[in-house]
Amino acid sequence: MKHHFFLKHFFWVVFLCGHTIYAQRITNTDNLYSKIDHYLSTGVEQGFSGAITVIKDHTTIINKGYGFANKATGSRNNPNTIFDIGSNTKQFTAIAILKLVELGHLQLDTPISTFFATLPKDKQHITIHQLLTHTAGFTDTIGKDFDAIATDAFFEQLFKTPLIAAPGTKYAYSNVGYSTLGRIIELVSGKDYETFLHEHVFQPAGMTQTGYLKPQWDTKQQSHSYNRGIIESPPSISKYQNDGSITWHLKANGGINSTQNDLILWYKALKNHQILSAASLETMCKPYALYPSGKTSYAYGWTVREIEHVGKRLAHNGSNGAYAHSLIWFPKIDLFIAYATNANSDEVEFLAYNIAKIVLDKTYQPSPIKNNVYAFIMDYVKQYPTQNSQQLFQQLQTNYTEKFSNARLLNTVGNLLLGFNSHLDWAVVLFEKNVDTYPNDGNLWDSLGDGYKANKQYQQAITSYQKAITLGYKGSQDKLQQLKAQN
Repeated sequence: MKHHFFLKHFFWVVFLCGHTIYAQRITNTDNLYSKIDHYLSTGVEQGFSGAITVIKDHTTIINKGYGFANKATGSRNNPNTIFDIGSNTKQFTAIAILKLVELGHLQLDTPISTFFATLPKDKQHITIHQLLTHTAGFTDTIGKDFDAIATDAFFEQLFKTPLIAAPGTKYAYSNVGYSTLGRIIELVSGKDYETFLHEHVFQPAGMTQTGYLKPQWDTKQQSHSYNRGIIESPPSISKYQNDGSITWHLKANGGINSTQNDLILWYKALKNHQILSAASLETMCKPYALYPSGKTSYAYGWTVREIEHVGKRLAHNGSNGAYAHSLIWFPKIDLFIAYATNANSDEVEFLAYNIAKIVLDKTYQPSPIKNNVYAFIMDYVKQYPTQNSQQLFQQLQTNYTEKFSNARLLNTVGNLLLGFNSHLDWAVVLFEKNVDTYPNDGNLWDSLGDGYKANKQYQQAITSYQKAITLGYKGSQDKLQQLKAQN
């Protein structure tokens, strides 16, 4: 999944370390339920919204939703709420490839030149295995998730794009690499990517609410997204249905929707070898491509890390900025965690790893979930006049020091206020604070010009645009000309 400037990169691995592990002593499921439920319930007051599933030794410790799936209708998140799972789609792509291997239609060392004619020389020897492990040398993306593009045009553009590393020499996370796997699945099977998954993964596992377009979606269970708790968007399924297809910028690398209960079925089918043989599952979960940290590796649609006392940890994350999703599985101790949020922010994106620590370490006490800084500012400006701006900045410096240490935060919130056409006086105050702090940034002066213009302070806007141009920001030129012509 890909993101705009306001959204952080969707894929990150958080490590479990520095705590005494008590995996062999997990017996009091009622106490664990209470600790997890209290942690997430109190987080709802700080903007948390999502769902958590924890299963240990065939026992469900917790399977519960929190916050709103749709604020307008008042529907709440629950184990059947449908979330966008982002890059956890890659696990299904990897499973589909391994299923084709089991069926004798594919080999992991097969070069992609077998499937794509007239490949450039530097890409002819890329293998299926290298695509699965992000070692093919492909770039991450070549477009935005929902950009319309024909199949031939997508792959023609991709194969013309220079590699960032020689195949097999370097780990480099690549969404387009998994899109390529999706196309190979189609070419080999003769079926659409989602159709193949439906027949060989979802149906055998009993999963009826997982996919893009094929499920008979329960519309009452579809979650809306609330980026940083601020920007509401309809379910991604609505976009798929309106388009009637899935763009190759997204297909096979992200964007599948699912529920907590469906993912429980998937986990059980996977560990019980209903989908893949034991040998194929072992192949899927081997550490292949070592991260620069030297502690975690990429397998096939999973990251792999050895954790003291509990063995192999399989994990993966996905996010499009608004939704975020995590899957964690410790096969040796049979601990499975699925986590989803429809109100993503830095504060909640990786809560699944805190939940894992709660289960594995009886002494661990997570810090309370904190309201994300964007929502904090938006709540503040709704409550107080601009005369209280210094108090706002003091609170940001104290409670959100790192986020407040660059110009991006205030510039983003100011532009959100302009986009919402709300509290425009506050937008100007935030922009003015930024140019006072970073006076040589032309982009910030341009934003200040936008703020003044929105407040009908036209002379100040002209002065700000002129300053931006002086500092080399060319984007202000047309705005300045138009404003002068109107005034």
